[in-house]
Amino acid sequence: MKRTVILLVLDSVGIGALPDAADFGDETSNTLGNVLDANPGLMLPNLTRLGLGRILEHERLATSEPALAHYGRGMTKTLAKDTISGHWEMMGVVQEVPFQTFPEGFPPHIVEELKRRTGRDYLGNTVASGTEIIAELGEEHVRTGSPILYTSADSVLQIAAHEEVVPLPELYEICLAARDIMQGECNVARIIARPFAGEHPFARTANRKDYAVSAPRPTAIDLLHNAGVATIGIGKVCDIYAGSGFSECVKTISNRDGMSKTAVVYAATTSGLIFTNLVEFDSHYGHRNDAAGYGQALYEVDRWLGEFLADFREDDWLFIVADHGCDPTFPGTDHTREYVPLLAYSPGNPHGGPLGDRSSLTDIGATILRLFDLTEDFPAQPFARELEG
Repeated sequence: MKRTVILLVLDSVGIGALPDAADFGDETSNTLGNVLDANPGLMLPNLTRLGLGRILEHERLATSEPALAHYGRGMTKTLAKDTISGHWEMMGVVQEVPFQTFPEGFPPHIVEELKRRTGRDYLGNTVASGTEIIAELGEEHVRTGSPILYTSADSVLQIAAHEEVVPLPELYEICLAARDIMQGECNVARIIARPFAGEHPFARTANRKDYAVSAPRPTAIDLLHNAGVATIGIGKVCDIYAGSGFSECVKTISNRDGMSKTAVVYAATTSGLIFTNLVEFDSHYGHRNDAAGYGQALYEVDRWLGEFLADFREDDWLFIVADHGCDPTFPGTDHTREYVPLLAYSPGNPHGGPLGDRSSLTDIGATILRLFDLTEDFPAQPFARELEG
């Protein structure tokens, strides 16, 4: 079928603790609700009209008008709260065993092998916030030339380096070496290059690069691509899926850039999937405990939606979702185990309705496949009939 579907991921915009959140220490997390409470003047009129207040009760999301979108909540079946797990599950891959994490830092044999392959020593090797560890160790890195090695509660190995000390091509080669080393029992979801620049306390640049492990089986993106459907990734989504299944990848430097490029690509696309991730909610505000910045980012997305949807085509669909939570008001700087919002809107079917609590994010990918007259080959309960019924 000739139509365009946009899957817009508001990275980390969770909407309340999942039933098993206590197992992760996140039982009182609620990213959206707590951000609204922390920003008393924040109004989200366009998301409210779509139906956001039907899935999260809050006085500033309340309306007596019918919801324009279908609305529900997504539950992550994978027992993890990282980016890769959330995105993979959206496209049909539920991990039976979560990725490896390193709460005590990486074992000596890993660090020694990285030194041997790259010819550089490494600072840190600890669990840390990226901005904080760069502020703490950045000057020593500049003085010694030793990159900063760190991880988080997620399954990641991150290497930070000043762009004038370790040139970007070399930093990327270091990360490729780390990707090759982190195999078997030490396999991690992502190796991330974290370049920074300037003077102390330094600033991270837009030249981040992710090296994700490949999904163990074809995703819904692969199924679409193999069926001849255009698949365009905007933001970090191509990296998340190791590029598999995408016919085009568009890099972005910010949420604003991601929204702008989504609009440009949509105007030029007559049929296909546009898959956009707006990462700054997570990277700039959630992990940095910046509730005010998080609220401003929500306001900017809401304002953009008002303009963008004015020219949305009748047969097309916009899905607005998230991959996990990252409550900026919650203790610590890690992701939080939360429900994610699910809004599905089309001007051709402007009478929304409830989709309930979906027991797995795989329902999203399966539904998108059905909208292109394709069938999923993974366990899911698609809701395409509810959308077009």
